[in-house]
Amino acid sequence: MIQVELCAASLQAVKVAKEMEFDRIELCQTLEQGGITPSPGMIEYALAYGLDVHVLIRPRPGGFIYTQEEIELILREVREAKTIGAHGVVIGVLNQRGLICETSLDLIMQHADGMDVTFHRAFDDTFDPEQSLDVLMKHGVKRLLSSGMASNAELGLPILQNMKRYVGDRLEIMPGGGINLSNVEQIIRDVNPDAIHFSGTRKFELDENSLFSETVLKIDRSKTEKLLKAVRGVH
Repeated sequence: MIQVELCAASLQAVKVAKEMEFDRIELCQTLEQGGITPSPGMIEYALAYGLDVHVLIRPRPGGFIYTQEEIELILREVREAKTIGAHGVVIGVLNQRGLICETSLDLIMQHADGMDVTFHRAFDDTFDPEQSLDVLMKHGVKRLLSSGMASNAELGLPILQNMKRYVGDRLEIMPGGGINLSNVEQIIRDVNPDAIHFSGTRKFELDENSLFSETVLKIDRSKTEKLLKAVRGVH
């Protein structure tokens, strides 16, 4: 059966993931900027719910070409997630040529020893999908989160199909990015992925009466429940 992963960036999302029995979560914070590494306390909180917790390791917003200092921070955060007890990490590192940085990936794999490693949508910023897939499989990455090298998974559907055919059962393919009720069934049927990833969020005005009010992405329980049912209803 296809697995369902919730991108959980809040305490409420963690609670919803538990109540709705998601297979696992990608835990992050600041989803408005694409997600960054959550705090140690946030990781402990999610683990206390008994969830399968995979921690996003991303030190800053923006692209995925990192300085040596940023790579050192990534490695420290991988080690910390492992020490706390996370089941996996979600990472992505590129080089100046727009390809996966094998040197950094190898270091991450060493520090993640024993944890599942998911390579995230940094993959979609590369330009040679088969070469990038070969690199991931060579280094023992378990899973790829991808929108098929497009702005969303629906537009990337043809490439996602080709990717799944290319890797077979050597690497899990997990479409994500723009997954919604209008496209999720087609994506599942056409790609036959190992998992589906979505956040189930909507824009929400936080503390609107405060001088420090912010517009955030907050989980929408109804939207999330409908998407989950849609995924689990596809045979």
